[in-house]
Amino acid sequence: MIEKRQFYIDGAWVDPQEGIEYKVINPATEEPCATISLGGQADTDAAVAAARRAFPGWMATPPEERIALLEALLKVYKARWEEMSQAISLEMGAPIDLARKAQTGAGYGHLKDFVRAGKAFDFERPLGDHAPNDRIIYEPIGVAAMITPWNWPMNQITLKFGAAVVAGCTMVLKPSEESPLNAMLFAEMVHEAGFPPGVFNLVNGDGAGVGTQLSGHRDVDIVSFTGSTRAGVLISKNAADTLKKVHLELGGKGANLIFADADEKAVKRGVLSMMSNTGQSCNAPSRMMVERSMYDQAVEAAAEMANKIAVGAPSEEGRHIGPLVNARQFDKVQELIQSGIDEGARLVAGGTGRPEGMNRGYYARPTVFADVTHEMRIGREEIFGPVLSIMPFEDEAHAVELANDTEYGLTNYVQTTDPERANRLARQLRSGMVEINGHDGAAGSPFGGMKNSGNGREGGSFGIEDFMEIKAVSGWGATPA
Repeated sequence: MIEKRQFYIDGAWVDPQEGIEYKVINPATEEPCATISLGGQADTDAAVAAARRAFPGWMATPPEERIALLEALLKVYKARWEEMSQAISLEMGAPIDLARKAQTGAGYGHLKDFVRAGKAFDFERPLGDHAPNDRIIYEPIGVAAMITPWNWPMNQITLKFGAAVVAGCTMVLKPSEESPLNAMLFAEMVHEAGFPPGVFNLVNGDGAGVGTQLSGHRDVDIVSFTGSTRAGVLISKNAADTLKKVHLELGGKGANLIFADADEKAVKRGVLSMMSNTGQSCNAPSRMMVERSMYDQAVEAAAEMANKIAVGAPSEEGRHIGPLVNARQFDKVQELIQSGIDEGARLVAGGTGRPEGMNRGYYARPTVFADVTHEMRIGREEIFGPVLSIMPFEDEAHAVELANDTEYGLTNYVQTTDPERANRLARQLRSGMVEINGHDGAAGSPFGGMKNSGNGREGGSFGIEDFMEIKAVSGWGATPA
């Protein structure tokens, strides 16, 4: 059993003032794998106070020095890569190969990209040739509360941390209590890299406790939250009294539009993308929409692909999916699969219950439904599990109508060999991101959504700007008027 009962505050590991014992569950065994402490108001106040004290000096630190610390962190991160991968695999169930490559790799990639983006960022820039005495200055907002989820923990922590460092914000991180070990290891890395005391602080807690305390705290200037839409609404309401900036990266119900002229791997690619990380990704292409002329063929191919996906222990190497993160998530996925059956969707792969031969662990069967409509829960709600819904469309206009018929707007996907059609659809789809023919966003591409998928953008210069205030200076270098 791993014991991680301390918090990282003001450059040191300290005992919690109001700690409540919390057992972290290994989703593969349903047994505790670690014990942590959940903080209280005194712990939150101490962390925020440390960040507030550190802010003036950190803000005044030249950007070059802040970026140099990021570069030092990259070296530490790389040296402890395997530790990070093992922690993520243990606590949230990612298969170890996925943890090593994608989960841990995402964190490293984002930190590296913020070094690049930070060196290119223009913190002071002219308004324009028409106004020679006007300058625009980018300044850090202040103390940033960062509340992160369990499903891609290092991905989300580093997207916030790297941007805040370049911007000059000080930070208090509350990671998910479901996956805290990677965050505490990250705090060790930050300390080893030599960041000044108070710049980065970590307090474990749950959403109702430390999360609520941070989002409503008067000395917190910005909340950057990744998680459910429900929680995002609560955070926004709690933050309103203090008029702080709230950045939200929330849920999704991505449409994957597959046209008759799509490449032969389009359906397979869509199924594998949906099932990756056991379907626990906000940008998963969970609604596969197929042109009518190839619909039956696509349904058959999707079912065949899903039936080939192996489910196995996170500790085992190989290309398989692991368990869902906890009992609550397992029950939710099972309920939604059953609702699809009850509401008349055609089950073509998977179904309720654990995979054959498994009687322990939060493992779900890779599941595919055909003939889904948006009146069904599985066509409307974010499932956050390995469940794909397939529905037909008649033509391009119908595809756009179906894709946009959702409260979410994070990522949509287009599969066609007609580049003019693809570009035309990219402009019509109401989402923060559109991926065409399997092309992922490049380093620094802004990640974020619209509608109930949130606001703001993460990654590259766009992410840095979200942690900054814009100051307009008139009369720069000019004599009195």
